[in-house]
Amino acid sequence: MNLHGKCARLALALICILAVPRLWAQGPPYQTDDPVPVDLHHYEFYIFGGMDGTSAEYDSTGPAFEFNWGAIPRVQIHAILPWGEIAPTNNPVYLPGGAGPSAFGLTDMELGVKIAFIKETRHFPQIGSFTMFEMPTGNSTKGLGVGKVWYKLPIWLQKNQGKWTFDGGGGYQVVPQENYRDFPYTGWLVKKELNERIELGAEIFAHGREGLAAAQTERSAMIDLGGYYHFKNHPGEQFLFCYGHSVVGQTENYAYLGMYWTWGKDAQKAAGNRLFPAQSYSNRF
Repeated sequence: MNLHGKCARLALALICILAVPRLWAQGPPYQTDDPVPVDLHHYEFYIFGGMDGTSAEYDSTGPAFEFNWGAIPRVQIHAILPWGEIAPTNNPVYLPGGAGPSAFGLTDMELGVKIAFIKETRHFPQIGSFTMFEMPTGNSTKGLGVGKVWYKLPIWLQKNQGKWTFDGGGGYQVVPQENYRDFPYTGWLVKKELNERIELGAEIFAHGREGLAAAQTERSAMIDLGGYYHFKNHPGEQFLFCYGHSVVGQTENYAYLGMYWTWGKDAQKAAGNRLFPAQSYSNRF
């Protein structure tokens, strides 16, 4: 069996091991997102840091602050204010990509809208979009931003079957700037609640070439493992973690650590039930 076949079997085995006994919305700490907006008149707040690096360049994020608001039914307003660092390796193999000095500062701010279009039924998944606009707030001359508005245009799905929950989908990233490329991406995720405090999950996430100015100069597919720790007597507070490594394509590492809080009317119920109110069962930095 060739390397690609072994990697595919490993990915399938990891996903099959991690069954999900009840639904929680995805997104952070994973790269795969979901079509589940924040409940109406509820809020989410994250403080996090992370890393996405290749042999061409290491990009870290943190401190970063994410805020989500259930503005109207089935619609979530989203914002991230991130600081970060770029650290090109100046490896001659990747020149002219991955070249230049390291820098730290404010990077591009993210604004987005998540919209749930189709409700989950017994035989059909929930479907929604999570369009994001990356605003040029970072200093592009230092490599801390793109210098123009760029976009993420994904469609995500979620299906519950007994104790299992599956999230997946993909989209297209549009970056209208020199030395960047438009590219597709896709992610598929499952999770398992081990007990009242701990959940674990696994995902496969893949993307195309992002351009010479990005760390991800080539295609890559990753397997990420992560989870949540729910604090006792504080159902709206969680610790999030994830780490992943490429299995196909360019060598790439992904990591995420963060704290999460949610509040609003009946926040305890909302923390574990984030689909439409009519149902009995409800970013990549």
